[in-house]
Amino acid sequence: MKKRDDMTFPFEEYERRLNALRRRMGERLLDAVVITDPKNLMYLTDYQTTGYSFFQALVVPLEDEPFMITRKLEESNVHARTWVELTRPYADTGDAIQMLVQSLREFGLAHKYVGYERNSYFFAAYHQDAIHTTLPEGKLRDCFGIVEEGRICKSPVEIEIMARAARATEAGMKAGFEACQAGVTENDIGAAISSAMFRAGGEPPAVMPYVTSGPRSMIGHATWEGRIVQPGEHVFLEVGGCFRRYHTAMMRTVVMGELSDSMRKAEERMRLALRAVKDILRPGLTVSDADNMVRTIISDNDVGARLITRSGYSIGIAFPPSWDEGYMISLNHGDSAIVREGMTFHIIPWMWGVDGDKTVGISDTVQITADGCRSFFSLDEAFVCKPDQARVDRPGPAKGSEAALSLAANDRSAANPGRGGQHSGKQE
Repeated sequence: MKKRDDMTFPFEEYERRLNALRRRMGERLLDAVVITDPKNLMYLTDYQTTGYSFFQALVVPLEDEPFMITRKLEESNVHARTWVELTRPYADTGDAIQMLVQSLREFGLAHKYVGYERNSYFFAAYHQDAIHTTLPEGKLRDCFGIVEEGRICKSPVEIEIMARAARATEAGMKAGFEACQAGVTENDIGAAISSAMFRAGGEPPAVMPYVTSGPRSMIGHATWEGRIVQPGEHVFLEVGGCFRRYHTAMMRTVVMGELSDSMRKAEERMRLALRAVKDILRPGLTVSDADNMVRTIISDNDVGARLITRSGYSIGIAFPPSWDEGYMISLNHGDSAIVREGMTFHIIPWMWGVDGDKTVGISDTVQITADGCRSFFSLDEAFVCKPDQARVDRPGPAKGSEAALSLAANDRSAANPGRGGQHSGKQE
């Protein structure tokens, strides 16, 4: 390991993570592991690149020096960012798996018990087939989750980094509040949020902000598509700020007018659910207990709304296409996983289908402490209401746009909200 002082965390943090991984390897009788998930590579070494569509792997022997297999271009990220000294790059015309197999043989691991992340999105089936074919003498074992066991509970220095991401999240959301006006496009709102996040020190998030207005809020994971916000409508916002690939997220709702009775009831239900679950979240609770509380409160409504997803998920390191760690742990009904100190969750008691045609949200990102939980945010949870936007005779061109979108086109969009709906791949 090359000791350096210019990484995201102190060098000792990476030593701790690597030693903990090796303890788990020993418990599983593994002589080495092949780690391919970009989040796990980041966690162990500080390595990151947007070029993770090309095969890359960190090989960690139980005792000897780790080494990385990367595309030749990405090798620069190893040297610029990480403590890793040994690399075995392959050319664009080369064979990544052949390089991996060749390296396993070079370092005396070909006949050893080697774990690999069988369920990793980034170790494709044809690559897995290739390693079994080209390494017939290998003793390959599935070790999926072996790094995540260390990631699930954040260390104090990780919590500090997430707090910096939270500042970007709040800055973006506040800018979104300001940008929401009748007559502007969803694009303008998204641009304002993004600019504020980046100016506050945020970095490119795994998912750009979700911005939907009026009937388009009913489309799962849709975001801005040029629609003009109409007087009296609401705007659903979900923002995930990022710093050094760590994320925090929040949902909020802006209303272009006064709250209707049903919207007021929806706001009260969500705020009650958040308050109640944060009162009971602590080490020792099961995630099912937390989900049941949120789901019971949200379901007890007379405005036609439902909670159609899990009520929360782990959040932390992320790369596109998703900012969540829900595959590690989620607040799901019937899940007996235990909440532990250091876990971080995005709690989402959102409501789908208020009055049959509106989705609204209020959410929070929290860290689990020794005896409870604590929010990363200070921003008020209440709906933002803009009474002066309830009635505008004729919305003008979108502010900042080069050309106005026609009202007729906008009306067609409102009448057919499903057209062009976009899905990011993120699963609430």
